[in-house]
Amino acid sequence: MKKIPIRTCIGCGSERPKQELLRIVRTAGGEIFMDPGGKSNGRGAYICKNPECLQRAWKTKGLDRSFREAVSRAVYERLEKEMTAYADRG
Repeated sequence: MKKIPIRTCIGCGSERPKQELLRIVRTAGGEIFMDPGGKSNGRGAYICKNPECLQRAWKTKGLDRSFREAVSRAVYERLEKEMTAYADRG
């Protein structure tokens, strides 16, 4: 039996299989973006496919903690648009 990797959502704190969560990446150059494939290089943080979790992560500074740097509100807004576009694609 193959072990299923479990990750924790930075918004709600629920532990889920890696495939059920979206990965957000900060590259060495400081760029932050959504990584639906989960293969990009950089430090990753996982979040549920629910915009409410992203709002909760902003309120609790979840990305700031995960990436060990301040993340601006503009980045959260851009990620929310990317998340909505990803959800629309299915």
